Amino acid sequence: MSETAKVLVTDDDPQILDLTATILRRAGYDTLEASTGKECLEAVKAHHPDIVLLDVMLPDTTGTELCRQIKADESLRDIFVILMSGVQVSSDYQADALNVGADGYIIKPISNKELLARVQAMIRIKRAENALREKEREQQELILKLQEALAEIKTLKGFIPICASCKKVRDDEGYWNQLEAYISKRTDAVFSHGLCPECAGKYKAELEELSKNRG
Repeated sequence: MSETAKVLVTDDDPQILDLTATILRRAGYDTLEASTGKECLEAVKAHHPDIVLLDVMLPDTTGTELCRQIKADESLRDIFVILMSGVQVSSDYQADALNVGADGYIIKPISNKELLARVQAMIRIKRAENALREKEREQQELILKLQEALAEIKTLKGFIPICASCKKVRDDEGYWNQLEAYISKRTDAVFSHGLCPECAGKYKAELEELSKNRG
């Protein structure tokens, strides 16, 4: 494993709890232990483990209810919860667990090899999801930065040096540009050329005068 995954084992049977935690610890996992639902929830909030191996029957609550509480918390719902039971093994029990958000269901007893394989599989899935989530976050940050940069580029602000005679505008590099070109580079405006009534009358008079001279 490239980085140590953290697994919280919760079981009210001290022997099973110790055995499961030992197996995981020897496999290289950072292992935490809890024997009640209260201890489990406290450990989840304090340590934010990657995976919780959760026995269905606990002295103060059920694993299914505890799973529902974890998945209902926005800050905890990315934690993978695997319910375990040697009693409630029917498909209905498993369906109920999955419906409240459990990421897996293990029927006990289970071999050490299979237990480690199940945990490792969940670790791979969780890391893939985390990587995808991080990539999406980076993409959103990039989009936001690009939008901010575009808004900055496309916004005209401050003093604009413009020629009082020809109406050309001087850019930041000292070049004089036509007003349309200057604004187009810095805004989303699209120019549609035409003549106002005053200019249209002026050009009409000039054309009439030229026609007379040619005649």
